[in-house]
Amino acid sequence: MSEKALRDLNMLTGSERKNESSSKGSFTKPYVENNDENLDKWRGKIPSSLASTPISEGEIMNSVVELGTAEVQYIESENLNDLEDVDMSLRTLLAGLDSKDWVVVCEALDNVRRLAIFHKESMLDMLGNVILLIVKSLKNPRSAVCKTAIMTSEDIFNAYSDHIIDSLDPLLVQLLLKSSQDKRFVCEAAERALMAMTTWVSPTLLLPKLQPYLKHKNPRIRAKASMFFCRSVPRLGTEGITAYGIDKLIQVAASQLSDQLPESREAARTLLSELQTIYEKSNIPSPTVESEHPELGSWEHFCQSKLSPLSAQAVLRVTNIAREGLVLGS
Repeated sequence: MSEKALRDLNMLTGSERKNESSSKGSFTKPYVENNDENLDKWRGKIPSSLASTPISEGEIMNSVVELGTAEVQYIESENLNDLEDVDMSLRTLLAGLDSKDWVVVCEALDNVRRLAIFHKESMLDMLGNVILLIVKSLKNPRSAVCKTAIMTSEDIFNAYSDHIIDSLDPLLVQLLLKSSQDKRFVCEAAERALMAMTTWVSPTLLLPKLQPYLKHKNPRIRAKASMFFCRSVPRLGTEGITAYGIDKLIQVAASQLSDQLPESREAARTLLSELQTIYEKSNIPSPTVESEHPELGSWEHFCQSKLSPLSAQAVLRVTNIAREGLVLGS
């Protein structure tokens, strides 16, 4: 074989090796069959504000990630439209809420909101199962699913009020957790849902549900529970507070005065001031008792009779300061 032929053969072998090596490395780049068709497909799904930007085949995977975020919209309750097919939505609702596709879950959660707003009677029989799946979404690490579930909880409270009381416990603990998070938009949404809960659920039913969380090991959960407990008590009204037991409520508030977080302590001070006002209005002693034992009907005597000496002292200090502030401000 001539020298020229050997050189040509070596060049050919080297070229084949180069091509083989290049072929092995091609797995690092996604293979897209029928590129034009796929690009058109993704452009069709991407919102118009994004579709005008040229997309190369190397950007398709990134676009899918961006698409996942862009597709989920947080729709305020007043902007939700009614369902086109209520029966179909009801039949597929639980499967959608339990789907492994997070976009499908968000769509199902919005359908729960629509049903609660426009067709609440139709979902009443399956409400317990729906709430359990909402709780599952509240635990989802994806923020879009979690926030949509929180918004759904708010609409559930608005629509069903006391009907949710038997299913409230798992929902309540998750909302308290989310309201204690560092993610501001999740925290604010959870607080709005808890606000709706205290607005629409009867305080006689709600207060026993909230009370255990006043002693929760997580101080941030205790603080949130204190805030919403305090907000619920005035909704009982004077007669309701008396029936519930001012002595029970004063003991709850006194225990929160020494809590770790200022939010708990502030909620306790607010509640104690409310209780003092109601006590003094509803416990007017008879003239005989007032003349012979004027101290028996006083707020100070009531606190000292229902609390330990240290707790009574703390409560009286707080309520006296609040009373002096009102006098100075008048």
